[in-house]
Amino acid sequence: MIKKLIPYIIYLITIVITYYATQICGFKIDALQKGLQDSFVFIRQMFPPSWNDFKELLIPALETISLALLGTFLGSVLSLFIALFAANNLTYNWIKFIVRSLISVERSIPELFILLILIAAYGLGALSAVLALMIGCIGMLGKLFADAIEETPSSVIESLKAGGANKVQIIYFGILPDLMPKLISYSLFRFEINIRLSVLLGAIGAGGIGYELDYAFSMLQFHRALSCLIVILILVIAIEQISIFIRKKLAIQQF
Repeated sequence: MIKKLIPYIIYLITIVITYYATQICGFKIDALQKGLQDSFVFIRQMFPPSWNDFKELLIPALETISLALLGTFLGSVLSLFIALFAANNLTYNWIKFIVRSLISVERSIPELFILLILIAAYGLGALSAVLALMIGCIGMLGKLFADAIEETPSSVIESLKAGGANKVQIIYFGILPDLMPKLISYSLFRFEINIRLSVLLGAIGAGGIGYELDYAFSMLQFHRALSCLIVILILVIAIEQISIFIRKKLAIQQF
């Protein structure tokens, strides 16, 4: 009887928590309705887009891609190096614990906070954004790479050890060949995320299409802002589709 009541008790607790959450946040239905009406008025002011600005926005869009690409590449390399110390079949348990803990800590820190710290050290610009994206890769890719390394059959590692292979040879000949498709697939997925983050970081001062969007809104150039949004939408969709295509090809080759 009690087991049957558990789902209803959970629903009731969820409703109560949700109610108090709306009170704490000041969430009101009438304010939501008014905000929606105002947003539609604002969106109407943005149309039509400034078609003449599209050519000017190509360079910032390429800058955004470059930021994401460089940050993802450097982050993938760094994450692979860290993952080698986070896999229990390649390192000691105490080292694995420390490295895994550092990966978890990094995953809990937003890229925006990392960027603000880097801006204080290096100033505004692409360098801070690339470093922020690179560091941001560690929390996600470091864990995924380490988990993939741990999936390597122990028989492969043991056979190489029996043949006299050292740790570097075990990694190069025993782990990386089977791991490479996963590394590429995970890195591509992170690249998709970094494209979106590059737009956000650009609005803070890293450059690219995000900076153009923020500047257009600050100057009340709403038609140009809509053009920026269209370019961002096309950019994100195109990168996602290319990434999905490549990852599918890698998955087919793997099997």
